[in-house]
Amino acid sequence: MFKFAVCLILSTFLGRVAGSEATVNLEARVASKDAWSDQVLSEHNKARGRYGAKPLQWSTSLFPPTNQYAQMCKFAHSDAQSRYGENLYASSNLNAGIADAIKSWMAEAYNHPGYNLATGHFTQVVWKDTTQVACALASCAAGTIFPIQPSKYIVCRYTPPGNYAGQFALVHPH
Repeated sequence: MFKFAVCLILSTFLGRVAGSEATVNLEARVASKDAWSDQVLSEHNKARGRYGAKPLQWSTSLFPPTNQYAQMCKFAHSDAQSRYGENLYASSNLNAGIADAIKSWMAEAYNHPGYNLATGHFTQVVWKDTTQVACALASCAAGTIFPIQPSKYIVCRYTPPGNYAGQFALVHPH
């Protein structure tokens, strides 16, 4: 069986994408501090630290809508209207987690240093003005994200949002 991992490039302004809702088996996460939020913060902050960005905090206000959106298993950006930044990750590896998503997003920096449409996930993770994050993990049925395979789906939202053209100062990793 092939393992697929896909990312959708985060654009400067997230637009509304039409689609249908899907039934999923969601791995429920609570908005308070727990193992999931600790892991999300640990992985993000390790990546951010390599680029001189300050550690993020968990956003209890972003988590409920992020979790609700992940349940829909729709691999498309939400209608953020510049309220938050958003990274998406999906994999047919049913053991995939936040470490896999961060690794995928950070790999964009090695291919295209700086901010452009090919590095939107990376720059959002390390955006210096971003202070909070919330991520949700869903188990999605075959036919939702991938046509014939079930998948893991991760949605992360960031505030304040990043990815403003002309505002990314490239910092070399430590």
